[in-house]
Amino acid sequence: MKKFLIALALLIGLTMAVACRATETYNPRDGDIVFQVSRSKQSRAVQLVTGSPYSHMGIVYLRDGDPIVFEAVEPVKTTPLPEWIARGAKGHVAIKRLRNADQLLDRDAIQRMLEEGRAFNGKHYDLRFEWSDDRIYCSELVWKIYNRALGIELSGLETVSDFNLDQLEVRTVVNTRWDGVPPPEQKIVSPAAIFESELLVTVYEN
Repeated sequence: MKKFLIALALLIGLTMAVACRATETYNPRDGDIVFQVSRSKQSRAVQLVTGSPYSHMGIVYLRDGDPIVFEAVEPVKTTPLPEWIARGAKGHVAIKRLRNADQLLDRDAIQRMLEEGRAFNGKHYDLRFEWSDDRIYCSELVWKIYNRALGIELSGLETVSDFNLDQLEVRTVVNTRWDGVPPPEQKIVSPAAIFESELLVTVYEN
């Protein structure tokens, strides 16, 4: 047991060190979008459905000069960026920014984004990925804030019918959350769709 605790402490320390190095080499800006491989139970299912390694995301803001991530977990909240990075698989992170951020993300724009985000703060995570504001999931949070504050659609919206839900790991998640299958016409936006957006450029990846 003692050896296990020592190994666990070393692993946590190494992950935090990776996260700290990432924030040292990355120059954070308000509105940046961060992606990671989540360690949540549903992460593998999201990866299989979307064909992307990234299963979680959020928006970076600077609070008193320190970067935080506004994210939809349980509940919607802010997390210090180093802690957010360390929480992902192997401390890996990819960070993107609007191509024309210098023109669009001025102080007023960021303030509007923050105001839109306040309406979601503290809300429960949406396990059914529904397109409503009652509950919210990670990519939906990012998409709606950009759209409502700036009029920007970071990606097109898809529907449940666009995804292959037949794989066993996916079916297991689906069966625990729906009676049968989700409505095929239900709108959805995935981390993968936003990650591939032509409106964004990668500014950091480790």
